[in-house]
Amino acid sequence: MSHNRTDLEATVVSAAELSPEDVSNWNAIRADEPVLLSPLFGPGFAQAVARFRSDAHVAIYRRDGRAIGYLAHHRRPGGLGRPIGAPFADYHAMVTRQGDGLDARAAVAGARLKAFRHNGLVDPGNVFSTLPTGDAGYVIDLQGSPEAYVEALRVLSPKRFKNWRRLRHRLEEIGPLEVRASTVQADYDQLMQWKRAQFARTGVLDVLRPAWSQDMMQWLFELRPAASATDFSGLMLTFHAGDTLIGGHFGVAENGVYHPWIASTNPELAHASPGQAFLHHAILAMPQLGLQVYDLGTGTDHYKKPFCNVQRPLGVGLSGADGLALSDALRTPITKIRRRLDHIAATDPSFGGRVHGVIETALALRKRSLMTESPSAE
Repeated sequence: MSHNRTDLEATVVSAAELSPEDVSNWNAIRADEPVLLSPLFGPGFAQAVARFRSDAHVAIYRRDGRAIGYLAHHRRPGGLGRPIGAPFADYHAMVTRQGDGLDARAAVAGARLKAFRHNGLVDPGNVFSTLPTGDAGYVIDLQGSPEAYVEALRVLSPKRFKNWRRLRHRLEEIGPLEVRASTVQADYDQLMQWKRAQFARTGVLDVLRPAWSQDMMQWLFELRPAASATDFSGLMLTFHAGDTLIGGHFGVAENGVYHPWIASTNPELAHASPGQAFLHHAILAMPQLGLQVYDLGTGTDHYKKPFCNVQRPLGVGLSGADGLALSDALRTPITKIRRRLDHIAATDPSFGGRVHGVIETALALRKRSLMTESPSAE
């Protein structure tokens, strides 16, 4: 299907049917816009999602026969578009160069959508210029040696780092601490088990419950770079104390940029804050892992912010085909409910999955309410 707007032509294709020419051109645009080098912005991620979701599409925008933009998205009933890979897409983008003249109206209407839901927009092309910003993304951008990076963080927060050093010593009593790039299935299974138990324990929606999510994660875990560290792949980093697995991250990597989705630690070691120790050692291991950027995404800023030197502003809200943008940044009760329901729908787009998600969320909220009211929770 296509849509014409003056000299702009837009075509929507299945992400599974991208031509080699479009894959090459998509990556060429990213190479000219360094902020788009994240694995979440590439054709590899869109194609990976399309293996497990039939609603994964890409709108391709051409002017004078030349492709100038790519918008990967999920097409939902009613004409709503969501970022490709939601809810795992902490970031999304219109992949276009600065100055190519795309705007929000042309982007949404050209994709044959009524509206596009943004949850973490990175917009170097200034396509969605009227969209407000919400939560920031937290990024470790290693510009020099990892030892110098960690020392600079310590100077900024000496008391915090002194306490973390004390907690690391507790973990070192188990064995020497080491971050590894692991391909061990048992390690992967353990990290996923710990994460799903955390979802159940804290009442957070289990994004790993749907079959498509589990299948995609396993496929990405088994995916290895075809030629070099610049290729799109899954990547699991594990944290060991001697031979004991105590935590790790799992996500995707490309172009020396790592974006983990799953952060998981042994709950029995929570008293020693293994997540903090893991990040410390992960930074030190970045060069040998071929990583320049370690992108921690959004949320839990008290945990991520002390380790990061870049905060990335992200657009949130709704862009309509009429060019209007609606804010989603306000934390009102109605907005929170709407965002929660949208998160449920993104996690499992099937009717049964949405019903299950609503019930699961209602039970979790009930559980939290009872915990808050309980005298033992004080």
